[in-house]
Amino acid sequence: MKTDALIDSLARDAGPVRPLRSPLRRIWGWLAIALAFASAMVWAIGPRPDLAERVLEARFLLEQGAALATAITAAMAALALTMPDAARFWRWLPVVPAVAWLGTLGLGCLRDWAQMGPAGLRLTPDPECFVYIALIGSLPMLALVLMLRRGAPLRPSWTLALAALAAAALGNFALRLFHMQDAALMVLVWQVGAVALIAAIAALCGRAVLRWPGVPA
Repeated sequence: MKTDALIDSLARDAGPVRPLRSPLRRIWGWLAIALAFASAMVWAIGPRPDLAERVLEARFLLEQGAALATAITAAMAALALTMPDAARFWRWLPVVPAVAWLGTLGLGCLRDWAQMGPAGLRLTPDPECFVYIALIGSLPMLALVLMLRRGAPLRPSWTLALAALAAAALGNFALRLFHMQDAALMVLVWQVGAVALIAAIAALCGRAVLRWPGVPA
């Protein structure tokens, strides 16, 4: 569709609309849904027995804080990208917390190596991580997609990838509250790897899921 025809079509069919609120305001509604669902899932599955001890450890708090910050900034970035005048920096907003998340796990790998030698970097299959992260992130992802479709997702691949990153990172945050696997390499490969895979799959589906009416796929 040519630009002039698109403009004419939008002008002819347009009705009264309510302006979208800023991402900083819209994020609170998503967070309420996402954290409530994640909390319910942790309660249903059962918190890990050593959770009270783990929340007193700086390493655990740093890893969890970075994961949650990644989820929040990715959701904000996705919401911002549904606004046509969104600046480019929004798509890179989750980079800092994501790098901090990877950095804390990388330091954890070195610490495990120093304390336990090669045994500290032993890698064993843990496929249930992907299942739990996808399950816990399902409702937050659905809620975020519905919010995104109210805007103008002109960059659908980026937008859906960021939405999936937000939902999956939140799923990983909740997973650590009941899953007993704490070896840094295992977390890095199976949990963060699952988050990255989900975001990559979402990027491939972006145009199909977030196609904006009037814009060709």
